[in-house]
Amino acid sequence: MTRGPDPLGVGIGWRPEIDLTVERLGVDFVEVIAETVRPSDLPESLRALRAGGTPVIPHGVGLGIGGAEQPDPQRLAHLAACAEALGAPLVSEHLAFVRAGDLDAGHLLPVPRTRDALSVIVQNVRQAQEALPVPLALENVAAVFGWPDDEMTEAEFLGELVERTGVGLLVDVANLYTNQVNLGLDARAALDVLPLDRLAYVHVAGGYAHDGVWHDTHTTTVPPDVLDLLAELCARARPPGVLLEWDADYPSDTVLADELGRVRGAMSGA
Repeated sequence: MTRGPDPLGVGIGWRPEIDLTVERLGVDFVEVIAETVRPSDLPESLRALRAGGTPVIPHGVGLGIGGAEQPDPQRLAHLAACAEALGAPLVSEHLAFVRAGDLDAGHLLPVPRTRDALSVIVQNVRQAQEALPVPLALENVAAVFGWPDDEMTEAEFLGELVERTGVGLLVDVANLYTNQVNLGLDARAALDVLPLDRLAYVHVAGGYAHDGVWHDTHTTTVPPDVLDLLAELCARARPPGVLLEWDADYPSDTVLADELGRVRGAMSGA
């Protein structure tokens, strides 16, 4: 299923620890980790946001669409049920390897960017698209290593995947920055290649450096370099939405409101 993405605006990741804060912030849209909710018993805060007209996007972290095995039908059914219960405009997931058989990596690992792997992932994406009632968007991940036999850059791989499946693109500029610092991958060069005309929305998040390694923790303010990448992206294409991720060590309402203001500033400054 494909169609042009609807305008979303500026949003934040909904978490139960900041549910009332999210409501008070008055954001344009929110994203909820799909594995943390039951479609038959949605949290009252999400029901209130939906009743007020705020779009809610289920964001999966466990599908493992980048694996050699076909997507788990039960996980797909859960994503579909979340989309239906939330009246979601789309579902997002990660282009990542998560598990093989009963072995779970416990992390969103990069996929080998080879032609053979691409053929398998194309079929996985098509199967997921058929199972979902709304469009699917895939996110680039923060890689902890690179495969030695990669035949394409991440941007090239994503571009071909989008072209062959029509899947949407969730660009995480914080992940691009992480890969630039830790693996030497040029984030701006990636923006030049990624099919930004297929943007569903964008992620930004904070982290910290330790011993020369950038840790994408989603627990602190967005660094200027990540906001600069957001501005670079916005200079190339107008994203339907930009969402701030914050997953622990939650600050005050004022700090989160200021962060959303910095995001808006980077978008308008482009």
